[in-house]
Amino acid sequence: MTETRPAPPPPLPPGSTIGIVGGGQLGRMTAMAAARLGYRCHIFAPEAAPPAGDVAAAVTRADYEDTAALDAFAGQVQAVTCEFENVPATALQRLAGHVPVRPGPEVFAVAQDRLAEKRFLNKAGLATAPYHAVASASDVAAALAALGGQGLLKTTRLGYDGKGQVRLGGPVSADDAWASLNAPTGIVEGWVDFSREVSVIVARGGDGAMASYEPVENVHRDGILRTSTVPARISQATADQATDVARRVARAFDLVGLVAVEMFVARDGTVLVNEIAPRPHNSGHWTIDACACSQFEQCVRAVAGLPLGVTARHSDAVMSNLIGEDATRWADLAAEPGVCLHLYGKDKALPGRKMGHVTRLAPRTAAGTLS
Repeated sequence: MTETRPAPPPPLPPGSTIGIVGGGQLGRMTAMAAARLGYRCHIFAPEAAPPAGDVAAAVTRADYEDTAALDAFAGQVQAVTCEFENVPATALQRLAGHVPVRPGPEVFAVAQDRLAEKRFLNKAGLATAPYHAVASASDVAAALAALGGQGLLKTTRLGYDGKGQVRLGGPVSADDAWASLNAPTGIVEGWVDFSREVSVIVARGGDGAMASYEPVENVHRDGILRTSTVPARISQATADQATDVARRVARAFDLVGLVAVEMFVARDGTVLVNEIAPRPHNSGHWTIDACACSQFEQCVRAVAGLPLGVTARHSDAVMSNLIGEDATRWADLAAEPGVCLHLYGKDKALPGRKMGHVTRLAPRTAAGTLS
């Protein structure tokens, strides 16, 4: 039997306003991409001076659970997207009662809970690290024993950039690890002996059409992404597998918008999903300078109902985050030949804070350089 899909609504005409929930650098770069296509953006964020507000047509400064502010915001926009996944699902559900939210609230409800995320992925037939739900120190000890004595204890919610996780299997006891988590529930993930980390960003339109960027190789330090390199040092077979996994994630969610899928590449070349983010992603910043259509423009296209853009890159690229005091070198970086400098307009260079990024371009080489 042939599946039929309802026709998607017509594209938003230029001059329409797209609401962005969250005011950080991802919202900032999305708003800049939207402006190129003739759209205005309205930022909803609780911060007094959100970086995205510098480049948006309007800003609502309110708590994410302020229902009156949410209703007023919804009345001033024609579609809504998010620049980070930890917006309360109740807020997105309320917005969805007034205006299309892309991706939908149900996607964010899964992505903001590590246990729900793992279960969703496994139900979709996608491999992850082995894991156990835990609610006590004794649960942690039992999970660690079942997983071979090595693993990571993580909060189920609100962890990012290395926060909310503890390495298990070393000098830290299960009791101390559980106490340090300071959360009612957690998840213990088995340790994965991986050769490298990669990610794939895929967009999906309301008509089901998809467009994906090729896999990038990521290097983290202290839980924070430091560099993303394209092409990744993986075989073409592994690249194809990673791309297929990301597309299956988008399809399983019936997603409209953008999703980034972070993956481990095991020693034998197989791929395990680590995390998903239904929004533009740090590992996709290179697309601004190395592709005709960046991940941010792609997000806008999907949310607005435009045809998806071409994802092919015209250059090799290495994106490096500027963390904390790294950004004080802005003048030297701006003078370096071939460097594309992006600063996020943040006022204080705090340790661990992403202040900007640079992308270094080189002539394009083929993907899949590892046999």
